Amino acid sequence: MRAPFRLRHDRSGEDSTRLARREVRRRHEEGLALLDRRRQSELGWPQPEEREFPAGKVPEADPAEVTPELLRAAILQGGCLLVRGLIARDEAGALAEEIDRAYAARERDPDGGDDGYFEPFEPDPRFGIAMERAIVRGGAGLLGVDSPVVMAEVLAAFQHAGLDALAGGYLGEPAAISVNKFLLRKVLPTVFEDSGEQPGSKPSAWHQDGAFLGDVRALNVWLSLSRCGDVAPGLDAVPRRLDSIVPTGTEGAVFDWSVSRAVAEEAAGAGGIARPIFEPGDALIFDELFLHSTAAEPEMTGTRFAVECWFFGPSAFPSKYAPLAF
Repeated sequence: MRAPFRLRHDRSGEDSTRLARREVRRRHEEGLALLDRRRQSELGWPQPEEREFPAGKVPEADPAEVTPELLRAAILQGGCLLVRGLIARDEAGALAEEIDRAYAARERDPDGGDDGYFEPFEPDPRFGIAMERAIVRGGAGLLGVDSPVVMAEVLAAFQHAGLDALAGGYLGEPAAISVNKFLLRKVLPTVFEDSGEQPGSKPSAWHQDGAFLGDVRALNVWLSLSRCGDVAPGLDAVPRRLDSIVPTGTEGAVFDWSVSRAVAEEAAGAGGIARPIFEPGDALIFDELFLHSTAAEPEMTGTRFAVECWFFGPSAFPSKYAPLAF
């Protein structure tokens, strides 16, 4: 049985803040070295475990069951794997509080303060993230590297949960994280047009990340830190394996890279679209072909805290993204 994970940061301690800043820079430098040493040979995937998941539903497993082979079986059948209780609820709640503190620090000082909760990070000059930073801010996101204290806590929780071994075993090589796709999320209730209230966080369009990531070896960990899917905005999912990018930019799509509701329903087939209920600490793991969208309804009046972290095999890392070693 694993010992419980506990937050490491002492909010009053200058040493821990300084160490968190150094860790962001170290991970970035080691990530650059990983890309310099990237393999060019063809890599395979784990042999899928012989396990049948219910058709038309999001595959689920407990943390103790999850292996690269089980994950591969779930992705090939249902497009994803929902791991219940990847981290403990109280630990998820503590991380949500830390993310809330990071958002407050950004509002208080958009140029960055000195407590480690919001300090805009500057990567290697070949990578520009200023535009990315502005885009994710408009979409209820905060770059993990811009909050070194919270990033250190999240990655420590990930390693404690065994995600380093899982991601590396699945991808066939030590995983690297993208600066651009490692986000701390605070999603406010969606305000619908007829409510007369000020707009909160808007739902994302249906999409497969592969539509803009290109040819990659990828694995996303979407970690819920609060209950969502009923009381707060969650995720809608097509619980099927899709082997290619479905048509984008058709009538009803929000962006040229996104997918209309009609196309999503057609892709889901007879099983239909799934809307899981997530508890704090539950994680949805999927690759770049998984079709999904933010789930939002008028009755979802709560705020959703989550972490979205994309792992990539260095042999097929997105060329425009800045890397972090994991």
